[in-house]
Parts: sequence; C-alpha cells; structure tokens
Amino acid sequence: MTDCIFCKIIRGEIPSGKIYEDDRVLSFVDINPINAGHSLVIPKKHYDTLFDIPPEELQACIMVCQKVARAIVKGVGATGLNIVQNNFRPAGQLIDHAHFHLIPRHEDDGFLTSWSGTAYPPGELDKAIAKIKASL
Repeated sequence: MTDCIFCKIIRGEIPSGKIYEDDRVLSFVDINPINAGHSLVIPKKHYDTLFDIPPEELQACIMVCQKVARAIVKGVGATGLNIVQNNFRPAGQLIDHAHFHLIPRHEDDGFLTSWSGTAYPPGELDKAIAKIKASL
C-alpha cells in the first residue's frame, strides 16, 4: 500500500470532487485550480510517470481526458482547454502518480498560452531528429 496522495484519493481515504470514475480511471477537480473547472485524470493503478503506464491503461486515460474535457468546456463555458502532463521534477511533476491536467481556458484569462521557442542553430535540427529516431 502506497502513501501516494492520489492512491489515497482512489481508495477513498481522502475526499475529492469526483467528476468521473470507471474501473481503470478517476477524474476529479484540482484543489488548486488555474481556472474554475481545472481537473485531473489519473489511472487507478499507480504509475509514477507517463513512461510507466501500459498502452491499454494510457488509452483508457486519454479516452477519459476527451470525455471530461468536453464536459468541462461545456460546463464552465470555456473557450479553450489545455491538457498538460508533466513527468519528473524538472518538468513540473509534483505528485509521483501519472496524471493529466485538464485546464479550461478563457480569452484574456492572464495565463500563458505557449512557450517562447528558439530556433535551432544551423545543423542542430537534423542532429536532434537523428538522435530521437535512433532512440525509437
């Protein structure tokens, strides 16, 4: 038995604002929302990151993300929605249980909509592509 806060929510040891639940996936509102309706989708089995989730469990999570995202947009009258999934501390993962953030968005809500990127230096794009392809 794990001390993971999300596992405790799944077991009913910690209350949550459940939105959706089936045999594999749970969705509930985030207690520290970016916007009203900000929710999480988690697999009921404990997996630390996206990299650990078996394909069939990941598929179940994504299907629930789509279903709940539609309900959030309609329910709170959002004009957009971000799906965010962080892995490991450098990427902002704070809870070591894989989860998806569904964040409803509104025009001029004051939150960043994208990152500012930087063009690859000459020749570096092809090197990056080659390294990624070699790792597939």
